[in-house]
Amino acid sequence: MNPWLLTYDGFDPAREGVREALTTLGNGYFATRGAAPESQADGVHYPGTYVAGCYDRLVSQVAGHPVENEDLVNVPNWLFLTFRAEGGDWFAPGTAEILTYRHTLDMRQGTLTRFLRIRDPQGRVTRVEQHRLVSMDDPHLAALTMTIVPENWDGALEIRSALDGRVTNAGVARYRELEGRHLVPICGHAAHGVIELLTRTATSRVEIALAARTTLAGGRCRADVEEGWVGDDRTVEVKAGDEVTVEKIVALYTSRDRAISESEAAARSAVVRAGGFATLLKRHIRAWDRLWRRAHVTAQDTEVQQILNLYVFHLLQTASPHIAELDTGLPARGLHGEAYRGHVFWDDLFVIPFLAPRLPEITRALLRYRWRRLPEARWAARAAGYAGAMFPWQSGSDGREETPRLHFNPRSGRWLPDRSHLQRHVGLAVAFNVWQHYQATKDTAFLAGFGGELLLEVARFFASLATCEKGRYAIRGVMGPDEYHDGYPDHAEPGLDNNAYTNVMTAWLMRRVLDMIGLVGAEGVGEQEIELFTAMTRRMRVDFHEGVISQFEGYAGLEELDWAAYRKKYGDIRRLDRILEAEGDTPNRYKASKQADVLMLFHLLGEEGLDEILTGLGYEWNATMAKDTVDYYLARTCHGSTLSAVVHAGVLARLRPGASHPFLVEALNNDVRDLQAGTTSEGIHLGAMAGVAGLFEAKT
Repeated sequence: MNPWLLTYDGFDPAREGVREALTTLGNGYFATRGAAPESQADGVHYPGTYVAGCYDRLVSQVAGHPVENEDLVNVPNWLFLTFRAEGGDWFAPGTAEILTYRHTLDMRQGTLTRFLRIRDPQGRVTRVEQHRLVSMDDPHLAALTMTIVPENWDGALEIRSALDGRVTNAGVARYRELEGRHLVPICGHAAHGVIELLTRTATSRVEIALAARTTLAGGRCRADVEEGWVGDDRTVEVKAGDEVTVEKIVALYTSRDRAISESEAAARSAVVRAGGFATLLKRHIRAWDRLWRRAHVTAQDTEVQQILNLYVFHLLQTASPHIAELDTGLPARGLHGEAYRGHVFWDDLFVIPFLAPRLPEITRALLRYRWRRLPEARWAARAAGYAGAMFPWQSGSDGREETPRLHFNPRSGRWLPDRSHLQRHVGLAVAFNVWQHYQATKDTAFLAGFGGELLLEVARFFASLATCEKGRYAIRGVMGPDEYHDGYPDHAEPGLDNNAYTNVMTAWLMRRVLDMIGLVGAEGVGEQEIELFTAMTRRMRVDFHEGVISQFEGYAGLEELDWAAYRKKYGDIRRLDRILEAEGDTPNRYKASKQADVLMLFHLLGEEGLDEILTGLGYEWNATMAKDTVDYYLARTCHGSTLSAVVHAGVLARLRPGASHPFLVEALNNDVRDLQAGTTSEGIHLGAMAGVAGLFEAKT
């Protein structure tokens, strides 16, 4: 096994979606799934391309209600490239017998190679080899070559290259009832060997321009322009054994780009000036080499090394140095698919600790994304009656709350209220990331500037969210990271009181704000605020039961779930929430968690850090209580999130090393083996990938 190569032999329709996601190529500016270039969205293949920060908002009718959703847009498909032998059908899925098929991702060089032999209905055998890149050197360029060898036939060989703007957002089955037509075609052109397509997003009105230069020595050329589609057909005479190579060089620009007059002219100019595939490849490999020297993580086992290379590769393709000049956050599913609609959650909490020491310019850019949305977060806090900045659980273009009002349970077929916007702890993640960046860089100017502003505004929000009750500060009506509990079973109003993760991390936050004031001063911070921040480091409320931390107030009164019975009945119970809802029940009734909640405190703070905060709050806390707390929640978590195995592996590696191995194996295999049963095809899990890399960094 070569740890730098991910190879798939044979065509497997059931696994094609996962393969496409895992062989995505990107450069931080845009990314394209590893779909076959001759394919279109057909239920097996999904050739999606996504531009960082390019969102659009549409209204759909869901369960009789108008629902507005903002999506990361599936932009026009630049990949399309196919062929046919004289008198035959254009090669497409299902039109020919596949004799040989191999699909290889080279992570070291950032290229995708596809080799196949096919036999058409007339018995003609053709060998095809394709190479693809999305340039890490120039973020606006991509390239594709195809070498065709007719093995047993002579005649005319036709090549069709196209830009397809008729695509929609349809990559996630449970969203297909929602409106997904985000692209409005504007115009298409074909002249002097270059085809161009200009589209615009429906409501955000972002122009997306593509230009493609297709070259084939000795071929006759014919262009085809339709609404939303521009084609370039070439014909060349061949004999058996001839090698025919076609190159397709593509440029992609949007109206959000800097230093351009307009996107269509920029794309046209770039594709005309770009060199051939070999030139682009040389520069692309050089750029990847620079990245790998800064971000490579090593393991002794070759198979583990391959997975680590894959996960760091996808992390760097989403958060590359090119985003340093972009206004973009970190989509939880990368630029690899449409799950979660391309929204930004808290996954950078797992990414920034890995990137900050290696590529601080990237983490600074990700924090700039949050800082630019401070006005919206301040407005959200003020509208809810609070001070400071209240960041949304799901963020997209402008920083408003993008969490949908309803979510779909595919097991029951019902649309249900989505209350996850109550995860106010996303602001704590922003603050944690600020401090991680500062610790990695020791950049006091950052702390005195926009980083410190983020930290202070989040602290002001949590200070206003808390209320002093009987000498302790309480936070009510929120959700923790667990997500299965969004309220009490006997309460009409959603939300939980005194979630331990939220309260402890609030105490941590107040400590860091006071540290910041000590380092760079307290400009704009009054004495009363400093007194309140100080009091909250000493008097936040944390509930306990049976000698362990209670996940939230009232947790002790919930019922125990019959875990054995549910595992026997359903087998995989990772999505226990869907199972229970389909049964007419709710996880709110049970001591059952989707993912690490209390254990996140061990993951972020470490045993010593958690001990310092709890004892600083005046609570009894010792090693036995820590062990008991870990064991207690270990038995009551079903790991419905890819992040859960990462957290458990890390926590257990420190507290009980022998028990961490199963979680480490699961964390390693979550995406590469698609352990979440189909979710990887909708987009990789970026936080989990970074978390796995961080685990191995800690081991070495």
